[in-house]
Amino acid sequence: MFISYAHKDEPFKDDLVKHLRPLQRLGLVEQWNDRRIPAGVEWAPEISKHLDQARLIVLLISVDFVNSDYCYGIELERALVKHAEGTAVVVPVIVRSCLWQHSPFAKLQALPKDARAISTWADRDEAYTSVAESLRQVAETLLKPK
Repeated sequence: MFISYAHKDEPFKDDLVKHLRPLQRLGLVEQWNDRRIPAGVEWAPEISKHLDQARLIVLLISVDFVNSDYCYGIELERALVKHAEGTAVVVPVIVRSCLWQHSPFAKLQALPKDARAISTWADRDEAYTSVAESLRQVAETLLKPK
């Protein structure tokens, strides 16, 4: 699982990673994000490598993601190509309210429930649990033999 996010949304990424830990323990996902790049490694090729290998790509959507040339112009573009090819499933997760409904990924079912931004939930753990459960279902589908 590749997690694409704007660095201003790192707290949301960190909380999501915590909620995905049970899925890792079940052997359903191995998450990767750019904070796992070791010192001294060129970051752009490393990101491209992991994005190309991912079968599940999670986009953490916010105004900062939409405004990021790298997230929106490079990672999102590659993710949608992989989605169209059938080599990956792309799942937008709305973390902060923004005008995303006219974006290229708007045709994809977004999380959490009702595409309501995580930042608006009174109980954010409930929102992350909803996201993690949906991602569990996607991961199980991806792992089923064809």
